[in-house]
Amino acid sequence: MKRHFIGASIASALLLTSACNHQANTEVNTATKTESAQTKAVVTSVLEKQARVKLATLKDMMDQARAKNIDVAREETLVWFSEEFLKFANWDEANPEAIEMAFGYERYYAKDKKQLALDLPDFERTKVVEILEKGIDVLGQELRGEIKRRPVNKVDWQGTKAADNMFLSNGKPIFPYDYFSKTVGQPLTNTDVYNDHLGALYHGGENLYPTDHDRAINSFLLKEDGTFDQELMKELTDIPDTNIGFLYYWIMGIPEWIEKREPEVRKGRSLFTGFDIDNPLVREVWGKIIRETGRLTKGKKVTELGFVLANEPHWYAEKGHWTQKFEEMTSISSYTLNKFRSWLDNKYAGDIAQLNDNWNTEFSGFDNIQIEIPIDPALLGQPIWYDWSRYNMDRSTDWFTFVQNELHSVNPEADTSIKIMPRMFMEDARSGGIDTEALAELTTMVGHDAKAFGSENIRPGKSSKWMEKYAYSWGKVAMFHDFMESVAPDKINFNSESHFLSSGQWRDLDTRTSYVRSVYWLATLLGMDANTGWFWARDPDGSPEDRLEGELDFFDPGLGGAYAGSNNMQPHVTNEVTQVMYDLNSFSEEIIELREQPRPLRLFYSETTAINTENYMTKAYKLYEELFFEGAPLGFVTKNIIQKQDNSSWDTVVVYNNPNVSDAEFSALQSYLNTGGTIILDAKSLQLNEYGKKRSQKLVAGKGKLIKLEAGANIAKIKQVALAEVAEHMPDVLIAEDNGEAYKATTWRTVQQADGSYLVNILNVGHNTAKLDLTLRNGKSVVITDLMTGNVLTTEFELASEGILLLEVKAQ
Repeated sequence: MKRHFIGASIASALLLTSACNHQANTEVNTATKTESAQTKAVVTSVLEKQARVKLATLKDMMDQARAKNIDVAREETLVWFSEEFLKFANWDEANPEAIEMAFGYERYYAKDKKQLALDLPDFERTKVVEILEKGIDVLGQELRGEIKRRPVNKVDWQGTKAADNMFLSNGKPIFPYDYFSKTVGQPLTNTDVYNDHLGALYHGGENLYPTDHDRAINSFLLKEDGTFDQELMKELTDIPDTNIGFLYYWIMGIPEWIEKREPEVRKGRSLFTGFDIDNPLVREVWGKIIRETGRLTKGKKVTELGFVLANEPHWYAEKGHWTQKFEEMTSISSYTLNKFRSWLDNKYAGDIAQLNDNWNTEFSGFDNIQIEIPIDPALLGQPIWYDWSRYNMDRSTDWFTFVQNELHSVNPEADTSIKIMPRMFMEDARSGGIDTEALAELTTMVGHDAKAFGSENIRPGKSSKWMEKYAYSWGKVAMFHDFMESVAPDKINFNSESHFLSSGQWRDLDTRTSYVRSVYWLATLLGMDANTGWFWARDPDGSPEDRLEGELDFFDPGLGGAYAGSNNMQPHVTNEVTQVMYDLNSFSEEIIELREQPRPLRLFYSETTAINTENYMTKAYKLYEELFFEGAPLGFVTKNIIQKQDNSSWDTVVVYNNPNVSDAEFSALQSYLNTGGTIILDAKSLQLNEYGKKRSQKLVAGKGKLIKLEAGANIAKIKQVALAEVAEHMPDVLIAEDNGEAYKATTWRTVQQADGSYLVNILNVGHNTAKLDLTLRNGKSVVITDLMTGNVLTTEFELASEGILLLEVKAQ
């Protein structure tokens, strides 16, 4: 796939073959420079005028629509973003050095920074023209009676409430949206920043300052004398009690007075956790901070989305891991070592001989055990690797248990989440100290920062293999959400830093609006209840926010690089985010219905195998991918899910590529069979315990059904057997797909309504337009209505790449 550069986008959009042709590193004579500037001024004038004319046309059509009682909330947002980005384009044009600097901080753009900065204003104006043309077309269709759109169900930013597993606004489900790290320096009351268009969640502590100031709950709130810094505390207590929002525990920094008293406090730190979580003074200080801030904010609207207990926590402790360039986990403290010794003593029931046998060591007792951290990855699969990796997870869970308990001691009703990076689950590595399942069980809300790629990875050597089959990297979004929803089906799912628009590894100035719509729709369909996107950094006058301009005594080049090529330069993308959230909220009840279905087929997940093997998640994803396009929701089971949830909520469990399981995991699977469950078991699974010791026990059917696959059974065979077992639980609505490829790329979900009709959602994540044929399993003829337009479809229809359909299907 080609890289999309802004200059190419403008050239194709405007057909300006004679426009200024700036050549990098080429000397241009004065006459040519003058001509180019004049040409650019003319182009700018034309584009600005085009946009203003189209704005006037759209506003006139909006007046006509209002006279007919047609909702124009979508157009109001389109107008707002158009006017804002025309203003931004003018700022960018007047400040080329600032824009060039931003592009220069991102190495992907650095070599073309000057050209990109020169082209950006017209790119933004061009995109404004494009979205206005589309808006005029769609509203025109409604005015002519060709389509009928459902009115927008707006978020009540003051009155929305968190229920058990969804947010409610005016009695209906609602999906709040906003941006993470939003124009720091602007007051929360600024309606140019907090509104329906950008979102209006009040944030407390989402900044990225190394000193953790602003509205953060941070280590600097407590002074050495044990009193609180009231000036810093006011940043928290002065948050207006008007809008709903969320608060962050920003644990990146630590005061100097703590470092002086505890020289080890930085040992075992990680990027966003700037201290040793096992340090007793840290726990004493943070306990006081948590209790005081929890008391002061109890019942405040800014806590409606809860307290985010940490930003992207991780403690990768293996040699050579990329996080060590930030000096993370280069050693551990004596506190961490001693807690590890106690953990081992408990794990081995005081039998040091058993540990020595496992580790091939000769320690005289648990109190003199030593371990080298970072640990050598060559030890993967050996008992010492397992013990450290399992302990590293347990100690972080212990920290977050402590943090949540401190908060609940003063505010028992406070909601909590942790911004877990999906890579902690989706990638093969398990040395990062995060037990995704345990933390999802612990907190009252599920938290994360799920991301997707809309185009190729911009980093050299990084894979974009998904592009061979799909329009975007849907897989990690889907599998992660299905796992989290399986673990915590009755909890709100909060993506507190959604990286769907850009990230450190991808961005595309000409990002497709169809991608934006599809990925937000997919994530919400699969469980996302609220999201704050990365990131909004424009002040109302169009300038980059304070952190990008150095006005707070700190300029962050990382943020400068993030700004380049982001939605802050993309009117079409930023507008589309709000438009798709409007549509999702207008159909919120239907989305919840589609989401809250049984998951008849479950894949068994074992943290034990994940820790002990190199490619566990890679293989698990391949099976998940094969099953994803069959029309039924997928789920997972673990030991805990089997033990804690109603086993009748699924039908069949597939145990694939799980050679290493603990005795407790094995027993959970056997108990599931004993109560009538069905298990499909491959030949290599359940053979070993966590230390690689051969297991003599074998699963027996009991009251259930045990299907043992032959050695060498491939994924296609497993899929065949699994789908046969859940055939009676598959949807009544069938969709046959022809996309010109040998694989499927259209996924659908369906649920039967009270009146006997079916609600059907279809997404095409493939590159090609899909020819679809919709039928009912019972063969009855149907009437199909597109709920987003009100139009009737035939049973055979096409769905474009990244297209979405929400249908009502009635049998005749």
